[in-house]
Amino acid sequence: MSSPAAALEVRRLSKRFPPRPGQSESPWVLSDLSFCVGDSEFLTIVGPSGSGKTTLLNILSQVDGASGGEMLFRGESINLASAALNPGLNCHIGYVTQDDNLLPWQTLIDNVTFPLKLQGRLNQESMARMQGLLKAVNLIGFDHYYPHELSGGMRKRASLIRTLAYDPPIILMDEPFGAVDAQTRTQLQQDLLRLWNLGRKTIVFVTHDIGEAIALGDRVLVLSRSPARVIYEHHVAIPRPRDLSNFYKLEGFGDMYETVRKELL
Repeated sequence: MSSPAAALEVRRLSKRFPPRPGQSESPWVLSDLSFCVGDSEFLTIVGPSGSGKTTLLNILSQVDGASGGEMLFRGESINLASAALNPGLNCHIGYVTQDDNLLPWQTLIDNVTFPLKLQGRLNQESMARMQGLLKAVNLIGFDHYYPHELSGGMRKRASLIRTLAYDPPIILMDEPFGAVDAQTRTQLQQDLLRLWNLGRKTIVFVTHDIGEAIALGDRVLVLSRSPARVIYEHHVAIPRPRDLSNFYKLEGFGDMYETVRKELL
C-alpha cells in the first residue's frame, strides 16, 4: 500500500535483459520486487553478489528501463519503458556510482560545480553552499587540485559533493566506498552521515557490507539471490547521531548483524 510520506515507491518491479546469442530467453534479474522509502529516510539495501542491486539503482535513476512493475515518485507514477527514460528524473534523483567519475582534466572545484554550470545555477548563493559542503568534508584548500593529485578518499568525497551540489531530493548510492581501505571507509561513512544531517536527503544506499548497512541506515532491506526481491526488512533502533568509531560495540548491533548474515546465506 502506498504511504503518503513515501518519497519513492517501487511496486512489483521486474527486469530481464535481451537474450544473448544461443539463448531463447534470458533469466530474470529482478522479480516482484517492492519497497518504499520515506522522505529524509536513509534506507540501506544488502544482497548477495550478482543479485541485481546495481540493476535496481539503474532503473530507479532512469538509466535503464524495467521489464515490468511500477515506480512512483512522491505518488506520481513514472514511466519505466526504455523509450521513455528520463535519466535523473529532471534532477530529482542523484546517483553516486561505484566509481568517482571525476573529469581528469578539470580541477576539484570545476568538477563539483559542473552540474550547476550545466543547469545555469552557478551563482554566489550556490557557491557559498558549495563551500559549506567542502568544509564539512575537509576539502577546503584543494579547490585547484586535479583528480590525480587527490587521494582515493578525497575523490570519493568530491563525487558525493558534486551530487549534493544541485540539491536532488533523492540520492542513490551504489557501494560508493567499496574500493577504499577500512580506515578511509569509516571516515567517508562519517562524512556521509554529517552531510545527510545537514540536508536530510532521502538516500537509498546499496552495499554488500552488512556492518555498513546497519551503521548508516534507518532501515535495512535484504534482497534474495537473483532474481532479486525483498525478503527481509529490519528497522535500526540505534539512536542518532552515531559515532561510527565504536558503533560495532553498541547494544543491538551484533544481534542484527548475525541475523542479516544468516538471511544472506
